[in-house]
Amino acid sequence: MAKKTKKFMVFVMTMVIAAALVFVPALLAQDSKAVSEASAQSMQDETPVYTVKTAVAETRILEAYLEINGDIVSEGQVAVLSETAGKLISVKAALGTRVSQGDLIAQVDPSSAGARYMASSVYAPISGVICAAPLAVGSTVQAGSAITAISQADNVQIQALIPEREVSQLRVGLLAKVTLPAFAGEVFAAKITQVSPILDPASRTKKIVLTFQKGDSRINAGMFAHIKLNTRTYPDAVTVPAEAVKEQFGMRYVYTVNNNVVSLRQVSAGVTIDGLTEIKDGILAGEQVVIQGQQFLADGVAVLVRK
Repeated sequence: MAKKTKKFMVFVMTMVIAAALVFVPALLAQDSKAVSEASAQSMQDETPVYTVKTAVAETRILEAYLEINGDIVSEGQVAVLSETAGKLISVKAALGTRVSQGDLIAQVDPSSAGARYMASSVYAPISGVICAAPLAVGSTVQAGSAITAISQADNVQIQALIPEREVSQLRVGLLAKVTLPAFAGEVFAAKITQVSPILDPASRTKKIVLTFQKGDSRINAGMFAHIKLNTRTYPDAVTVPAEAVKEQFGMRYVYTVNNNVVSLRQVSAGVTIDGLTEIKDGILAGEQVVIQGQQFLADGVAVLVRK
């Protein structure tokens, strides 16, 4: 009897283990499926939030400009001429020397073979600064030859050449900001006083002359000038960073942000100057626009604005 009871107990235990091996994996599979379905439902219920960077539309004065180079020249430059032919025997003034009218500049010996004549003196016709390298002593000159030149140092101007593609913007009175390598960090105001009526066919450029608004004795003929020429002003322009404006299918648009939700806004854009785009219609000054992260956006989505 005891032997039968022992066999029965072994049988029962075997059946329990077998049932467990069948039931537990099925239960685990059902639980895993339920968790997966719940997770998927949760993901469907969540609204995606995108991180963006924004800027504020502002009203500014935009100034279109050309950047060109020019040379400082004397407005009044006079050649110093020899009245006689002969050999240059002395030069009394070097390049850059300031002279007064009537000062001795050079002497010319008009003597010829077999004859001796008194040296002929050459005098400064005006007061100013020697602005051209004088001829070397020993040079042969003719009557009317230029020995050097004198500029009126206080009357300097800027000459620059404008490429043909830009000449339509030129007119007398345009204002400019001028910088000189000799005075780093300083800006000198100037304006156009002359525009050449002809275009140089060789260089395809037109010459302009600018005059400084205020005299400065430090500015000398021969200096190099960098010119920022203001060609047009756009007052009271509503502007946004250029990267805020996108274009697709011929439509320009921006995304505005209000209460962390974006709106797609079609805009009419004007000029772009120094990284700022003029907005003629579509948004107002003070509105917040997206400048980074637009590729993930659609009208009405939620966003997180980062600093």
